[in-house]
Amino acid sequence: MSIKTEEELCLYNIQQAIEVLGGKWSFLVLGQLFCHDVQRFNQMRRTLKHISTKSLTDTLRHLEQNEIIKRTVLPTVPVTVEYSLTEKGRDFKTIISEMRSWGEKWGEGKE
Repeated sequence: MSIKTEEELCLYNIQQAIEVLGGKWSFLVLGQLFCHDVQRFNQMRRTLKHISTKSLTDTLRHLEQNEIIKRTVLPTVPVTVEYSLTEKGRDFKTIISEMRSWGEKWGEGKE
């Protein structure tokens, strides 16, 4: 892609970030992993009450494929799978923090 203007470069870079993150649940999964360094699947599913099992699975796979999170399989019986942020994923901390601040200021019930 040939980028001609600063505006096109700006929009292109934003588009790249959105594609890496994926859908709406990605931000909430990242938020969970910022609050708790390591999470298991069912811990996230219980906390993110409105997400379906399929959506959470798809979101985790997408984030793992894009190297935002790391999936660790522990040799327990039954097998334990934990998710944590990679260095690339931790780079989103500023963005997630700003989203939290914006939500506190302008979220539902704020005027």
